[in-house]
Amino acid sequence: MKVLVIGGGNMGLTYAEAIAKSKFLKDKDLMILDSAKEKTEELRKRSHFAVFEKLEDCVPLADVIFIAVKPYHAGALMQDMKPLTAEGQIFISLMAGVSIEAIQEGLGRRKVVRAMPNLPAQVGKGLTSFTASDEVSRLELSTIENLLDTTGRSVHLDTEADIDASTGISGSGPAYIFYFMQSMLEAAWKMGFSKHDSRVLVEQTFAGAVELFSSSDMDPESWMDRVASKGGTTRAALDSMEDNNVKELIKEAAYAAFNRAVELGKEYKNA
Repeated sequence: MKVLVIGGGNMGLTYAEAIAKSKFLKDKDLMILDSAKEKTEELRKRSHFAVFEKLEDCVPLADVIFIAVKPYHAGALMQDMKPLTAEGQIFISLMAGVSIEAIQEGLGRRKVVRAMPNLPAQVGKGLTSFTASDEVSRLELSTIENLLDTTGRSVHLDTEADIDASTGISGSGPAYIFYFMQSMLEAAWKMGFSKHDSRVLVEQTFAGAVELFSSSDMDPESWMDRVASKGGTTRAALDSMEDNNVKELIKEAAYAAFNRAVELGKEYKNA
């Protein structure tokens, strides 16, 4: 099997590097294409995949093609790719807001997977949600899942609406965590801690909490009850959050991301 990644930016390169490190493919069965000369020169310094600048040199060779470009480049790219594609090729889109139907129409091919990765894929802790057109077989889906899992974990969802919803949770979610971390850092600075000590306090607190959550089937509320005692410091903090409606604000933020994902799809369709 030969895999091509179109786009050597952050996410495309993340998948190319992860697939290479996984040894899922033989050397040189993994290809990457980028149109920027400076980028291709940088990529050629890496020995674990073949680098291309022209679509005609690599698209016909691939069995699976990742499309990792900005959505506004999708139309022109697919127009150039269309005459080079072949029946049986599988196209995995990492483009936000571009529907399976739009890709099928743009390429004239039916086997399309739409995936939504997130930033922790860069350190092997990513979560990629994905869904596929009916023409992708179960065996092919298994292969796709193995490729996506090289960056962390993946979850197969039933519909594209689920992909938009996952954007509000896992796709945009790391930014919510960073927002909370930044708030805690600023609180630590205000309390007089140094930048270094503040980072250690916040980083290890988050890492430890996630590890605890992953270690059992207990829900977050149960863990909060373990930390918070009546009349104690943690209960004072949690009561303050409840009084300020923080939980509802976080839910609204997730829905804002979800709604924007839907809007982006409509904007691309109407462009």
